[in-house]
Amino acid sequence: METIGYLMEGFAVALTLNNLMYALFGAFVGTLIGCLPGLGPANGVAILIPLAFTLGLPPETAMILLTSVYAGAMYGGRISSILLNIPGDEPAMMTCLDGYPMARNGRAADALAISAVASFAGGLIGTIGLILLAPVLARFALSFGPAEYFALFLLAFATLGGITGKNPMKTVIAAALGIMISTVGIDISTGTQRYTFGVLELYEGIDFILAIVGLFAISELLFFVEHRMGSGRDKMSVGKLSLSFKEIVSTIPTQIRGGVLGFISGVLPGAGASLGSFISYTLEKQVIGKKGKFGEGDIRGVVAPEAGNNGASSGALVPMLTLGVPGSGTTAVLLAMLISLNITPGPLMFTQNADIVWGVIAALLIGNLLLLGPEMEKNLAHAMVLSDGEWSILWGSPLAMGLWIFASLGLALPYLVGPILRRRMRAAIKETPVSD
Repeated sequence: METIGYLMEGFAVALTLNNLMYALFGAFVGTLIGCLPGLGPANGVAILIPLAFTLGLPPETAMILLTSVYAGAMYGGRISSILLNIPGDEPAMMTCLDGYPMARNGRAADALAISAVASFAGGLIGTIGLILLAPVLARFALSFGPAEYFALFLLAFATLGGITGKNPMKTVIAAALGIMISTVGIDISTGTQRYTFGVLELYEGIDFILAIVGLFAISELLFFVEHRMGSGRDKMSVGKLSLSFKEIVSTIPTQIRGGVLGFISGVLPGAGASLGSFISYTLEKQVIGKKGKFGEGDIRGVVAPEAGNNGASSGALVPMLTLGVPGSGTTAVLLAMLISLNITPGPLMFTQNADIVWGVIAALLIGNLLLLGPEMEKNLAHAMVLSDGEWSILWGSPLAMGLWIFASLGLALPYLVGPILRRRMRAAIKETPVSD
């Protein structure tokens, strides 16, 4: 009952006219950004951050705007997958397998419509999971001390290999460089200057928002303009909508399976929407068996990955809101935004900033790592103060030891499991006949 009460308070925040307008605007802009191949939700959110500051939006409105962009971009990536056979982002790759053949068969409008239905269903399932799981995890996280949080951040860095790229070692090196850059400024414990070189502007450190907008979003836009603007493509006729209610109802089991699997993969830091999309499609193909025509325009081949990746997008918010650990690249950007608003993500956020948390969750229902460095360092410093410099405190408790073990697994699994998953994804694409 307490959760329902908080959710009603969230609806009171999200249903104001001002927040509804920003949610609608964010979903619309996110859809436009998502359908541009190469951008994706992380860039979409990063691009809109300066607008939120320029307009002087309060924290709850800013987060509603950005999470709406997130949700819109997750759906927008499917438009180019279906019409152009070009994934808008990595999770949309599996949608190409049956979405584009449906379009080639004259059912582009049906593919777009059912992908919207599946996206809504997956997002709804993921948001329900967020409502049920996040408060429980937040209460559990109250038992965390500095040592446990340090191990948790170590786990987050160890699992970054699952979020980015094919070469986990590059990600480890990039994360190490990111931690080094995040230490620029005044030491939080001793007041010592670090890497400032006498430059007054560096005393406060390097602002993550400026870094992510300058290096991540703008560079990606320039790269996109340079490599994409000159390319041509045959026009695809959308045609008339012929999707029947019976077809939609027949995909409900697929929507549920995909949404649940996607949510689970989203909760795991480093797994994200790509894994949710892949396992949802793979499972559906095995469940349907020879009765399906996957790769030839089977409607369930569009529904499964769409429900999976949208369920994962909601699931990725669970570790971000409850533990302060991003579950995906996009939630890392959202996490940076929260910290820039002087809001500390974590279990206390559910009591100190309940209006923001539940307002965002309600907005999701309605609309359906560089920055980890300072937080990691802060908890390391607190642990050292509490233990009088004894390093064994970092793995002294069973909870901290468990997190260290998971961090070790997170660092090793991308090398062991990553190549196997990529081979299976490539094999699935090769084995699935796609009509030209």
